[in-house]
Amino acid sequence: MSIEKDIEKAVEQNVDSITKDLKSLIPDNIIEIVSSHIFSLILALVIFFVGKWLVNKIVKILGKMLRKVDDIDETLVKFLENIVYYAFITVVILAALNKLGVETTSFLAIIGAAGLAIGLALKDSLGNFASGVMIVLFKPFRVGDSVIAGGVTGTVTEVTIFNTVFLTADNQKIIVPNSSITSGSITNVNVNDTRRIDIVVGISYDDSIKQAKDILTDIINENSKILKGKAIGISVSELATSSVNLTINVWVKTPDYGSAKAELLESIKTTFDEAGITIPYPKQDVYQYNKN
Repeated sequence: MSIEKDIEKAVEQNVDSITKDLKSLIPDNIIEIVSSHIFSLILALVIFFVGKWLVNKIVKILGKMLRKVDDIDETLVKFLENIVYYAFITVVILAALNKLGVETTSFLAIIGAAGLAIGLALKDSLGNFASGVMIVLFKPFRVGDSVIAGGVTGTVTEVTIFNTVFLTADNQKIIVPNSSITSGSITNVNVNDTRRIDIVVGISYDDSIKQAKDILTDIINENSKILKGKAIGISVSELATSSVNLTINVWVKTPDYGSAKAELLESIKTTFDEAGITIPYPKQDVYQYNKN
């Protein structure tokens, strides 16, 4: 029993010692300290969320004002909105950090000292930013244009400070870095009001060139999408190995390009079949395929 009492007494002494040590570590004004920090944290959160709300409002108002200006490009409006947003949101974040007790001057000094390292690490992003500025200034395309650039074909929906957003014909959203666009060729499909359709049709050497030309002329005249005021060309462009190639050049309004070309191709095939004009194809390859 005496041994158990000794152990119990030793445990009580150790617990008392640990309790005293913990009390010595806890300041007497712990409640004041915690309450002051909680107040700072709440205030910092209020500054951040209210500031972010104000920034979104400012950007929205700026966009509305810019869009009321005559002849201002939508691409430039969206680009300026992005720059203003990131600039103001940075100020809001610094204000929130300052309210938490973070020395923003020291913070900025650290950022400045690390600027070279950050610049090297973000050289691709800086290149994209510079390319975005070039796109906005030189305007190779605008929002709403159909463009072939950066290995992508689609309609431009947005130009941001780092990338350009495309919407493809099958409704896919593709984001391309701006540097990939400016480093290669850019084809603006619908920058002009009209486009020329070029179609090459081969006929047999046994067929009449004049008859084929007359049929093609009738097909073109019957198509309402063909611009009759523009030059229309139907000419022999090549005496190929197994066909006489005729090249058709007609003009249409840019939005009608795809549908008009499809209509012409279908009409040419069906009308040539009715007239008995042959469009040659490599029959030898078909024979060898069937033979195998």
